[in-house]
Amino acid sequence: MTQEDIQDKPQNELQEEPKNEPSKVSIKEILKKIPAGLMIIPLFLGTLIHTFCPQVLEIGSYTTATFSNAGAATALGIQLVCLGSRLQFKEIGTVAKRGGILLFSKFAAGLIAVLIVGRLLGTAELLGMSLLAIVCAVSNTNGSIYLSLMSLYGDEKDAAAVPIITINNGPFFPILILGAAGLASFSWIAVLAALLPIIIGMFIGNISADARKFLDPGVALLLPFIGFTLGAGIDLKDIWNAGAAGILLSFVALTFGLGVSYLCDRLIGRRPGYAAVAASATGANAVAVPAVIGAVDAAWQPYVASATVQIAAAVVVTALLIPILTKRASGQQPDKGMA
Repeated sequence: MTQEDIQDKPQNELQEEPKNEPSKVSIKEILKKIPAGLMIIPLFLGTLIHTFCPQVLEIGSYTTATFSNAGAATALGIQLVCLGSRLQFKEIGTVAKRGGILLFSKFAAGLIAVLIVGRLLGTAELLGMSLLAIVCAVSNTNGSIYLSLMSLYGDEKDAAAVPIITINNGPFFPILILGAAGLASFSWIAVLAALLPIIIGMFIGNISADARKFLDPGVALLLPFIGFTLGAGIDLKDIWNAGAAGILLSFVALTFGLGVSYLCDRLIGRRPGYAAVAASATGANAVAVPAVIGAVDAAWQPYVASATVQIAAAVVVTALLIPILTKRASGQQPDKGMA
């Protein structure tokens, strides 16, 4: 282009010359397109590392404390303190109601599964799945995934219900459902230990508005760490070891657990149902429950080994599916943590 051409060209055209700027890739936008991406992507990365090179996370010191599965409880505890700071004392009744309905629904789901399958087969296996595996997978809740999803799609009252919902963790519900009389017991100290972080956060938030504002970002900030540490406790080989029965158990757990919880949340709680969906993932603690039940009731001992690996598979599969289903049930709300 000559000097004369430049002089004759309108000034606005000169200013609109295209610039060869490199396109910027927004990680935020990518994660927003994935259901619960802020949690599920780190979870998947943690799962891959734990499955194929777990020693990377076990080198000790701050690395193991922060990124291995051992760090999950700490990250969750801190998140509960931050979450509790959002709650007002007048909201405690609502929290207890929402958590109580979901807890009842998991017991009802396990009982219905036992009545249906047990009446048909007794203690025999159904397509490779034992009644022991079914009741343990259906009646359990993955509190970590529920809390993380409610931090994204629910409100503070939904998330604060997690200590109530996770009373079903461990052998209490399965033993009660299977009718092992006199063996259903749990520690009130353990319940208090689960509730204390959120209670402390609640007191801090109600005493000081500045403290509540300071702690509030911690709920979303901790999501990637919680996701990664949860993934660091999941082994993809469990799906392979469990075979088709493990995959099938995952969908049985979702059919009974999710179905009954969703109906209870909608009909009794008059809620949209997304919290019930989020509470339908099987928790990793359920893997140890068959061995406990087999120890207290010898009739179930022959099914312990198969139930253990099948439940491990259900933990993995439901952990991957529930975030997707929860986002759909929430009406495609944007991730709060990415707003």
